[in-house]
Amino acid sequence: QVQLVESGGGLVQPGGSLRLSCTASGSVSSIGIMGWHRQAPGKQREVVAVITRGGATTYADSVKGRFTVSRDVAKNTIYLQMNSLKSEDTAVYFCQLVRGDPPGVFWGQGTQVTVSA
Repeated sequence: QVQLVESGGGLVQPGGSLRLSCTASGSVSSIGIMGWHRQAPGKQREVVAVITRGGATTYADSVKGRFTVSRDVAKNTIYLQMNSLKSEDTAVYFCQLVRGDPPGVFWGQGTQVTVSA
């Protein structure tokens, strides 16, 4: 089994910054992709940013140029640096891990990010 623990959410003013962290533990010897998703009230969960084991990244158009995903393979940890935050970034942010062998998809419990004046 795999456990994901997220941290770093909170309340920030528009234009501010936050950094989220997600650390994986358990059967994590064959991590493929890790990433961040978010879900705002009344909306579907959406992909924010993903990063492969090799470091390739993909971002949602809405966060390109403002968010940066990074990974510390040795620590089984990914980060999401969020700059120039907007009210529309308010959501619960979830960490996701896709494992190759044995195959599986795992989710963290979520961390609330609120952007408000």
